[in-house]
Parts: sequence; structure tokens; C-alpha cells
Amino acid sequence: MSAPGAVNCFFGKPLKIFNLCIHSAGKQGCTAIHKTVTIPAVFFTLKSGAAMSGGYILVVDDEPAICEMIRTCLEMAGFKVRLAANGHLAHQMIVNDRPDLVLLDWMMPMVSGIELARRLKRDELTADIPLIMLTARSDEDDRINGLETGADDYVVKPFSPRELVARVRALLRRSGSLVDDQPVTADQLSLDRKAQKASIAGEPVTLGPLEFRLLEFFMLHPDRVFSRGQLLDRVWGGNVYVDERTVDVHIRRLRKALSPQGQEQMIQTVRGTGYRFSPPTHNGH
Repeated sequence: MSAPGAVNCFFGKPLKIFNLCIHSAGKQGCTAIHKTVTIPAVFFTLKSGAAMSGGYILVVDDEPAICEMIRTCLEMAGFKVRLAANGHLAHQMIVNDRPDLVLLDWMMPMVSGIELARRLKRDELTADIPLIMLTARSDEDDRINGLETGADDYVVKPFSPRELVARVRALLRRSGSLVDDQPVTADQLSLDRKAQKASIAGEPVTLGPLEFRLLEFFMLHPDRVFSRGQLLDRVWGGNVYVDERTVDVHIRRLRKALSPQGQEQMIQTVRGTGYRFSPPTHNGH
């Protein structure tokens, strides 16, 4: 971590200039790399529709100046950005808010980036979230270790802001996270995710906010069994403390809303485990 006063940010127009101090721990010991990064605003002029398709990025780094530099270049490129200064806070935010992609610093106090990556990849509810590891470690062994831990890409500090944005966009395209607002369909059931509306064979279906989110989650994960606890984490959020039987109440409401058109059978109870969404194209009907 930089000493107090060692890192300062200076902003100008049309440039944004950051003076960074990056600490690197390698085989030769700990060294400090001083880097001035200049971000011309013209590099990140938004193309038509870019702001709508950018996605939500969580930046996890204990260096405030680096976080602000990354936030600036990503927001100028059309992304929504949130920051976390340590692994504990980041894990909580990932469970609650589910970012489209995580930029994760390797060297952090308490929970390292490597350890957080392991935790995320072990949990099936977060395993599919794309991760880019940010680090001053440039040795081949370190890069391999980071990728084998579960990172989808590896960026060495100091890095080019333009390259970072390009890597973020490329990984989001590969993971499919840039099309999160596209409608979701199953049989005759359709969800307009932008408008938060549901319909069956073109006829509107009235759903409460939680029922909509529950149905959306099911439709995005067909034929997978989820426990009540997993549904609470993914739909309600990890910091909401309610009885697991609350899930049953909302499942009943959802089935009731779908029943006039005979679509309620797609939401199946798996005895002793939880619930599964199985549309006709998956269950063979």
C-alpha cells in the first residue's frame, strides 16, 4: 500500500492525469513503480448505445488512486462501476449485487485476490462471474497461478487504460454479459427485462418485483436445482435475513400468476432439496 501522500490524483480537461505508486512483490523483493497515467477523454468517446450495454463492473483494490483511475476510464467507456477496498467487502457485494465482471487486485490485506478468486469459483452461484486479475506480479509462474486459480484474464500493473477497457469488453462479450437486458423466453413465457414485464403467448402476466426476479433467475438457469438458501442469496441478496420458508410463499404466488395459462408446472418442487425450473423444451413435454 502506498504511504500517505505518496499517491495523488490530478484531473484536467480534456485529460485525466493520475500519478500512481504501484508496489510490486517479486523474487527480487518489494519495489515501488511510479507511473503517470494520462487518459485522453477522446479515447473513450461513447459510441451509440455504449452506455446501455456497458455492464456493471466491481473493482477490488486497496489502492485508492488506482481504483479511481480504473473507475474513471471504465465510466468514460460506458460502464457502471463500484469499488471495494478489501476482499471481505467485495465478496459481500458480489453475492448481493452480482456484477457482470470483477477486476481483482492480487495483493490485498486480510483476503488476497487469489483467495477471493478461489472462493468465488468454488461457489456455483458465483463461479460464472468473469474475473480479471490485476497485479504487479509479472513472473510467468505468477500469471499461471492466477489463471489456474480461476481468473479469466491477467493484467500486469502498470497497464494501459485503453487496453484494460478493451480486455473488459472482450471478456464480457465472451461471457455473454453484454446482453443482459435481452428478453428471455421459455415455451410461451417471455420476460422483457428492461421493462420488467412478463407475458404468456403475448398476454400480460402480473408479477410482484420479487416474483419477477425469481422467475427471471429460474429462466436463466433452466433445469438446475436450487435450495431455498441459494435462492435467497441470489434473488433476495446475501444480507437479507428472512426465514427460508419465505421462498415457498413467493413460489406459490409465482405459480398462481402462471396458472391461468397452464405454465405453473414449469416450476417444480424437488423434494428434500428445493426448486427447479424445467420448461417443455427441457423436460421433454
